[in-house]
Amino acid sequence: MSNMKRWLQSSSQPFTLHAVIWSCLAACAFWVEPNGAISQTPVSQDLTPRAEKAARPPVDPKKFSVIISGASGEESYAKQFADWMVVLRRTLIERFGFGEDHVIALSEKPLERISTRATAEEVRRTFRSLEHVAKPESTLFIFFIGHGTFDGKQAKFNLAGPDLSAGDYNTLISSIPARRVIIFNMASASGEFIKPLSGNGRIIITATRSGQEQNATRFTEYFLAALSESKVDADQNGRISVLETFNYASRQTAEFYTRAGRLATEHALLEDNGDGAGHQTVEGGDGQLARVTYLDSLTADEAATNAEMAKLLSERARLEEEIEQLKARKSQMQGAEYETDLERLFVTLAKTNRSLKKHSN
Repeated sequence: MSNMKRWLQSSSQPFTLHAVIWSCLAACAFWVEPNGAISQTPVSQDLTPRAEKAARPPVDPKKFSVIISGASGEESYAKQFADWMVVLRRTLIERFGFGEDHVIALSEKPLERISTRATAEEVRRTFRSLEHVAKPESTLFIFFIGHGTFDGKQAKFNLAGPDLSAGDYNTLISSIPARRVIIFNMASASGEFIKPLSGNGRIIITATRSGQEQNATRFTEYFLAALSESKVDADQNGRISVLETFNYASRQTAEFYTRAGRLATEHALLEDNGDGAGHQTVEGGDGQLARVTYLDSLTADEAATNAEMAKLLSERARLEEEIEQLKARKSQMQGAEYETDLERLFVTLAKTNRSLKKHSN
């Protein structure tokens, strides 16, 4: 029996393994710089007791998430990746309405009741299980935390044991019927995942712009900060979009290198129009789908309204998405055709908004 288990059993206080993990992670959340210096990560500041957190939002049964925290290579990275994985899992559940059984976490060293071991076989098993529970109307979020590699031909994400390539992940994801898949690959060399994974209905965000950017990335910590930062909601609509988190995290990452007087070794990319080419900003048709795809779901007040209200909200989201996709295709369309389609969508959206206003009064 380990010393920790003996201590837990002999203690007169009611401890749980989950509480011990949180205490250890709060104490050990550090980032090790490439030069060997250790600095505390901003993410550790979010490790506040559950009692101080706001009430959980209603669970959205249509949302699923897979978090893969891969092989670390060094003990310092192992602690950091574990911290990030636990914080991300908790945030998705407690702030963004993901059901606990809909957030699947895998890590280099499994944590009891939180994650299983991040091996190639376990990754395959996870995606196979989603084939049977996800529906066409589902949304799937996939998060990669760790290190990646690129040998000039194949991009891979480092796992415990044999790695899987970007092509392998494309095969696994393609078997899931969810209409919307959002991929955050926050590992080094992650830029090479864009082309193999791009497709209709997919949003891909990477921490680097190529496989040559192979240093450990900082993007993850700023992405996690974005999930609890009020300033992220740039359009002030009370929701957090995928695009808003990307903009915040990429900007903060760039500012870190500027403040440190260091050459940036990572440049985040976004691709969401299926052409396989990512961009650092909203350009080239990218960013429109991410703008209307949200991490959160309906608010508690919205979820408490009747089924007709929920139907109207869903219709509004669909119309907003269709408008953004139409704008992205503008250069490929005849002017008259574009104007006609845009007017039709705006008229329908206006009618939907009037109905929503009527129901909310």
